[in-house]
Amino acid sequence: MSYLHLSFYAAFTLSSLGLAFHRTHLISALLCLESMILSIYVALTMWPIQMQASSSTILPILILTFSACEAGTGLALLVASTRTHGSDHLHNFNLLQC
Repeated sequence: MSYLHLSFYAAFTLSSLGLAFHRTHLISALLCLESMILSIYVALTMWPIQMQASSSTILPILILTFSACEAGTGLALLVASTRTHGSDHLHNFNLLQC
């Protein structure tokens, strides 16, 4: 396994562990999701280069587009929840309440 693969796997694993264990603020959860998407984007961008494929793929562009949509939606939810609940602490949110 090359150092490049190891760094992608480590970045994805660390961000997923951060999402699983550090759940105090909504902004930290959103940052962990963004780092997961960024590691997937970089891995998909480097994949055709390592396979020496001459054609460029559209998949990294789609991942980057969905990442921008996810970031915009997450920030909108962050602003809405801060306005309604007063803070972005995740333990203040009751997901079972309508």
